[in-house]
Amino acid sequence: MITAPAVGIVSGYLADLMLGDPRRRHPVAAFGSLAAALETRTYRDDRLAGTVHTALLVGGAIGATAAADRLVRDHPVPRVTLTAAAVWACLGGTTLARTGLALADALDANDLPAARAILPSLCGRDPALLDDAGAARAALESVAENTSDATTGVLFWAAVAGAPGVVGYRAVNTLDAMIGYHSPRYERFGWCAARLDDVVNLIPARLTGLLTAASAPTVGGTPRDALAAWRASASDHPSPNAGVTESTAAGALGVRLGGETAYAHGVEQRPVLGRGSVPTTNDLRRAVRLSAAVQASAAAVSALLAVAIGQQRRRLGRGRRLPS
Repeated sequence: MITAPAVGIVSGYLADLMLGDPRRRHPVAAFGSLAAALETRTYRDDRLAGTVHTALLVGGAIGATAAADRLVRDHPVPRVTLTAAAVWACLGGTTLARTGLALADALDANDLPAARAILPSLCGRDPALLDDAGAARAALESVAENTSDATTGVLFWAAVAGAPGVVGYRAVNTLDAMIGYHSPRYERFGWCAARLDDVVNLIPARLTGLLTAASAPTVGGTPRDALAAWRASASDHPSPNAGVTESTAAGALGVRLGGETAYAHGVEQRPVLGRGSVPTTNDLRRAVRLSAAVQASAAAVSALLAVAIGQQRRRLGRGRRLPS
């Protein structure tokens, strides 16, 4: 039996595919503005303050969406609409692909300043320190990681917890992008957001890794190479989740990722992922195609998961109504 969450997942995914992000008054941008404003009041250089900050924002986002979800729970069409709207607003896969291709176009046109201007839309690297090869590698790594963060995670949590799950996941992910850094300001204040992001992405990242391996033939790679790169180097990455998504992408594409990585707060030495050559703009375009294949697969898997969860809940509900 088709469930409202499953229809909402597919509808939201298709809306993102056709329309991209909302062009005006983006809810995620509004949440980010609210978080920045609250930070002026809650910031202290300690973990407790950061935990309170994160709890207020994530709890508030989930609570407001859960209240709306309760109002439409017994009305299939409004419930589908709410789930679809939440999924569409929180997905970022189409914009991720468009931005990756725009950066590849700029590099192919030998316009490094334009590429550097685009890069902050993808990741937190310091674009002023990157040459053409560094910009291509940074963009490819971001496409690989954000295939999970911007798509698979959203769809997975929509299947598990409906619209409140989607909004809560995106709130955590947004806070991690804002304050989850190893920098003097956020090392302690951003600790809770960063650790919470690690937790909510444990399953989505591994699902992304499996789907990346399965989709490797679409870009001339093999599942075997993608899985081998996962086994060989994912655990070397400082992130328990980015290591999975980036290493499987490296294996599927036959490129080498990692190495010296420049952020605004300093330079980090990242582990090498994959055994191939340094990525080029052509590899970046292939990464975008791979991401699109993974996103489509994630939508299908998540819709099926939503159906299975819905059926299990109905069985449990019937069991509770049986006379003793």
